Amino acid sequence: MSPSSEAIQPIPADTREQILRAAETCIRRWGIRRFSMNDVARGAGVSRMSVYRHFADRDALVLAVLEHLADQTVVASTPAILRRRSLAAQIAEAAVFVRHLGADLDLGLEDRPGEGEQAALQLAHVRRLLDRWIEFWVPLLVQAQQRGEVRADLDLRAAGEWIMRVILSLVTVPSLTVDLDDPEAVRRFVRDHIVRGFA
Repeated sequence: MSPSSEAIQPIPADTREQILRAAETCIRRWGIRRFSMNDVARGAGVSRMSVYRHFADRDALVLAVLEHLADQTVVASTPAILRRRSLAAQIAEAAVFVRHLGADLDLGLEDRPGEGEQAALQLAHVRRLLDRWIEFWVPLLVQAQQRGEVRADLDLRAAGEWIMRVILSLVTVPSLTVDLDDPEAVRRFVRDHIVRGFA
C-alpha cells in the first residue's frame, strides 16, 4: 500500500486505544527511554504513520500513557479511599495504593533507574491532570471540614494540591525515616505529619 492510499483510509475509532495499550506494553518491556514508535506500531497492528496521526511524537505518546494510567489509578483507588473515615486515613490510603500498584497499573519503572521519577515529573507538569486530582480531593476536604477535622477557612484547592504533591513525593522520593513499603507506617506518617497542618 502506498503512503498516499494509506492517507485516505479511515482510522478506526478504537485505534488510539490500541496504540495506548501497545505503548503500555512496550514501556513495561523496554522502559520509557528504550521503546520506539515502530515497536508501538507493530504491537498495535497499525502503521507507524497511524501512530503519528494520533500522537505528534514519542514524548506525547509517553505522556498520554502516563495520563491514562494516572486516571485509571484514581478510578481504581477511589473505593478504598472512600471506605476510610478520616481525611488522614484517606490520604494515607491513596499513598499506599499508588505505592503498591497492581500489575495492570504498574509500568515497572521502579526497576529502571530514574524512570519512575521521570514519569512522576512529567505527570506533575500536566495542568489538566493536576486539576482533576485536586478536584477529586475537594469534596473529601469539605466532608473533613464538616467533621471538624480541618479548619473552616482552609483553601480547599490549595490543600488538594498539597495532598497530591505529598502523594507524589511518597511514591518517588526514598525515605530515611519511614518504611514506605509498610502500609501501616505510611498511614502513621501521613496521619502524624501531613494532615495536622490543615487542622
